[in-house]
Amino acid sequence: MKIQLRIILIFSLFTILIVLAINSLQYYFVNENSFDDFYKRLEIRAIVAASTRFEEDQLNKNTYEDIRRQHLEILPREQEYFIPVTADGDLVINEELPYDEAFLRQALKTGQSRFRDDDIFYLAHLYADKSDENNTRYFLTVLSAKNEFLNDYLANLRTLILIGAMLTIIVSILFGIIFSKIILHPIRKIGTRMKTISANQLHLRIDDVEDTKDEISALVNSFNDMLNRLEVAFETQKNFISNASHELKTPLTSIIGESEYVLSKDREVREYKAALNTVLTQADRLRYLVDSLLHIAQTGFDGKGQAFQIIRIDEVIYNAKVHVDNIIPDNKIRFNPNLLPEDDTMLLVYGNADLLESAIINLLINACKYSDNKVVKLVLAASSSTLIIVIEDIGIGIPKDDMPYIYDPFFRASNTTDIHGYGIGLPLSRNIIRLHKGELHVESIERRGTKIRIELPLYK
Repeated sequence: MKIQLRIILIFSLFTILIVLAINSLQYYFVNENSFDDFYKRLEIRAIVAASTRFEEDQLNKNTYEDIRRQHLEILPREQEYFIPVTADGDLVINEELPYDEAFLRQALKTGQSRFRDDDIFYLAHLYADKSDENNTRYFLTVLSAKNEFLNDYLANLRTLILIGAMLTIIVSILFGIIFSKIILHPIRKIGTRMKTISANQLHLRIDDVEDTKDEISALVNSFNDMLNRLEVAFETQKNFISNASHELKTPLTSIIGESEYVLSKDREVREYKAALNTVLTQADRLRYLVDSLLHIAQTGFDGKGQAFQIIRIDEVIYNAKVHVDNIIPDNKIRFNPNLLPEDDTMLLVYGNADLLESAIINLLINACKYSDNKVVKLVLAASSSTLIIVIEDIGIGIPKDDMPYIYDPFFRASNTTDIHGYGIGLPLSRNIIRLHKGELHVESIERRGTKIRIELPLYK
């Protein structure tokens, strides 16, 4: 079911229910008030009828007769009954009456009672005849009539309610259509605009919808933000493929060229050895690139293929330092143990020791390489929930304009052209840290150095 149809149905349903509820209450109160009004009319007639019948003063009697004749028209099926009451409070019933005797006895107690039999209404009124000063006589005056007025009025009211309900349905549907079109108009514009955006046109944005600071504006902003991220991701992927192709092509070209050169004619043994050394060097470079790409691909997922266990981060750092010492024997990495926590449990993380060691090795080698082997500070500290590793050098730093791209594989800062590297170490290290639900932050100032801060969640 389309949203527009749902809006129309819900809007119409609620409108009809509200109107029907109001009309039902109106019908109920009109019905009840009509009963009261008709009983009042019967009461007046009962008092006038009793006064006309039992009044001894002829003048008063004529007055009541005039009132009755001029102002009280005969009601449909109007009947009068006069029932004497004995001195001991009993009723003198000489004929069969069309109503319950309990109805009469209730009037004796309270002075008045009401009774209804379908559309015939009865009212009993206790009348005191005081024409004899020494003896007050009591009579029950019962007046009955058919309430045709109520039936006609309620029938007309029901007809009006029915007609009103039909008109409400029609009007609510029309307003529902108009309302839904107004509400869904920006969504239709969004849908139309979205159809024009494809993988080749990610630069397009939804910019023809008015910013009204409502939920639809928030949806548009969220979608545009998503397009921004997708565009960056696509551009990063393009750059990655281009750089990877270039980096892989270079050693392959060297291997093929060297092999073709050597095989073009017979050569001396030393020439073969020199050619094989070149091929071996380029093949080793190619192997390193392929391994690095595989590591980036593996660490870019959720880590389900990696064996995780509880490890001590200080041991990982120690092993990484030993590994770097073997690669760069004269390095000046200075580890500061002063901030180590006294509680050994605050050194535990849940992860893969080999991956974390590889990440720290990459970062330490970069710090040594890009600082011309100057002093590199290595600090390990812990808070209540986080392990913190800081690696800080005083090297060439990273230009400000290059900072947004430092995590792109194969990207190298503009001031590193004279330093051998592939631009893989930092992206790989960040992937490994994120795989362990941690964060890697880089702060750098050109020609003043770089500070890398790693935050890993403690094992609890």
